[in-house]
Amino acid sequence: MKGNVFDKLVVFLQNLEQQKVSYMLGHHRDEAIMVTVVMPGERWEVEFLSCGSVEVEKFISNGEIAGEEALSELFTKYLQPENLSTETSQNTVVGAYCNTPLQQIF
Repeated sequence: MKGNVFDKLVVFLQNLEQQKVSYMLGHHRDEAIMVTVVMPGERWEVEFLSCGSVEVEKFISNGEIAGEEALSELFTKYLQPENLSTETSQNTVVGAYCNTPLQQIF
């Protein structure tokens, strides 16, 4: 990372810490560090790129809170069957539920 973007990252983290805002650091794209900040009803993903730029993506809740029945949407809408394995490993526990109806899991 260029010194300038590193300085921006450090100052941003210091500001979060001074305000007692918790955050997580991640590395999901080449040449970028992501800071994930979660506040009530919001999640911000702030990426500091090695070219010196900063990208911010905000996810803001509409305030609606769903019940347990909404969990089935996660599996039916976003997780494709080919992504789920029936084999379990040390890193994966999803496979244990592949052939179990969602109602039986929860």
